[in-house]
Amino acid sequence: MKNVLEDIIEPPVDRKIANRNMNDRVQDIPGWGMDADPDNDPTYPMKHSTGADHERLNYVKAPQQRQNIEVLRSIERPNITRVFGTSTPPAGLSGAIRRYAYKFSEATATHWMTLILADRVDVIQGKLNDLKHGIFPNPWIERGWRAEWKHNRPAFLGRMAVTTLVITAGILLITRKSRGKKMLANS
Repeated sequence: MKNVLEDIIEPPVDRKIANRNMNDRVQDIPGWGMDADPDNDPTYPMKHSTGADHERLNYVKAPQQRQNIEVLRSIERPNITRVFGTSTPPAGLSGAIRRYAYKFSEATATHWMTLILADRVDVIQGKLNDLKHGIFPNPWIERGWRAEWKHNRPAFLGRMAVTTLVITAGILLITRKSRGKKMLANS
């Protein structure tokens, strides 16, 4: 029975090639196969083997979760997963950006970079929504600066000093350029 299941999962030819490749590489990999000995199994205290590990393929699948909101899914996966998150459906500009990202394969940087952009836009949307409801941001608490001040003060002061220097240098460069343009215009 076990061999039949293994042949379904991994055809015998593929297994022969994989075994040949592994045997060629055994000497090159330090510690390879160290957990092959069942007496030296690192999962021993946690795993209670019944000898039927190959029967995991026949598990009862979870029932399909009802879809009552929009759920974005990869183009590589034609069906929706049986269970999915519903806490934050796509909304507003960030939702539109996410919908655009899911038009691309997960193997592309466009997909992931667009999702990162959508996350940044969602943060701004959240701040605007807070302000709309009368909740003012408190970066001291929200960014963890109070904990930094209490537990890691030297690093916090160093980061604040570097940030202050960078902002000051940026302002000086901008004002110097604008002064230079004014001087050229006056001459």
